[in-house]
Amino acid sequence: MAIMPERPGVKPSLYSVQTLRGGLRKGTALSLKREELREIYRGMALVRAVDSRMVTLQRQGRITFYGAATGQEAAVIGSGYALDAEDWVVPALREGGIALLRGFSLSDYVNQVVGNGPDIQKGRQMPCHYGHKDANYVTLSSCIANQLPHAVGIALAMRLKGKEHISVGYMGDGATSEGDFHTSMEFAARLNAPVLFFCQNNQWAISTGVEKQTRAKSLACKANGYSMPGYRVDGNDVLAVWEVTAHAVAEIRRTGRPAFIEALTYRVGAHSTSDDPSRYRDESITQQWKKRDPLQRYKNTMIKLGHLSEDEAAQLDNEYAERVNAEITRAEAESAPKINDLFSDVYANIPKHLKRQQAQLERALSPR
Repeated sequence: MAIMPERPGVKPSLYSVQTLRGGLRKGTALSLKREELREIYRGMALVRAVDSRMVTLQRQGRITFYGAATGQEAAVIGSGYALDAEDWVVPALREGGIALLRGFSLSDYVNQVVGNGPDIQKGRQMPCHYGHKDANYVTLSSCIANQLPHAVGIALAMRLKGKEHISVGYMGDGATSEGDFHTSMEFAARLNAPVLFFCQNNQWAISTGVEKQTRAKSLACKANGYSMPGYRVDGNDVLAVWEVTAHAVAEIRRTGRPAFIEALTYRVGAHSTSDDPSRYRDESITQQWKKRDPLQRYKNTMIKLGHLSEDEAAQLDNEYAERVNAEITRAEAESAPKINDLFSDVYANIPKHLKRQQAQLERALSPR
């Protein structure tokens, strides 16, 4: 099956490599080496382990918020693995696994969710809103789609600097209904920005189903309106996601022009820990999508290829569970951020009015 962009008037296609049971489709030739395939599996397994534990922590009142990527790990790791180290990632809510893939330590990840003193953001961001400067991973914003103009701007900056690097603006399906999405697509197309727009279409913009957002037959076909290629891939097939992303990235580097990818997946859990999806959707459909679990599907593929065994997979699950629990224990034992951190990292020299506020706060908090 060739990787082809969506075309007007043609029934939407869905590129895939794996069968639902984890086999490989006829004629598939994998270009990734054994260790690369294993690294992708480890990345997906780690995301699953972290997300599972963090949701539990929130339910126990030990953290305030979490947005899991459960059931979407293939779209996250498959796309992230196709990028070069110097490419820029401008994430939405569920791409934290890419930060881990690019060198963000599990310690820093857990510190950020807990919001403790060692947190590099000093507890000043919502959980899941990671930033990793060394890996060109931009701190996300909760506002839907406002990261996409930033992705375009970063891509243009790379071009102006003579770099061959690209930026990737991640989004959910809900972002395609926002003005910032259309502005960014037009801006990127008009100025030939080397940017990849990557949409995780998990079919729910919190409580609004994708069928209520658009009359388009696919989200990928929206790219046609901006004269850029739009690809549609099975977002639960990590090998297909990697192939399509690698293809799109190579074309962007070659042509200097933008592209769009729709990874069709499903949000099997809640939008976040603040959400109850049973109030607005048919959960029997969710159960059907759980049978297409991308991690189990890829594990089956790896076992059939002889690159993994059931025992190895179980040992890896146990190892990651122990690592995550150890990091949580450590992070919760750390002190809280210093109150004066409220006034740092904004100005090189704190202005007088903030100094007055700082003094006022210190007086209010001092023992009487």
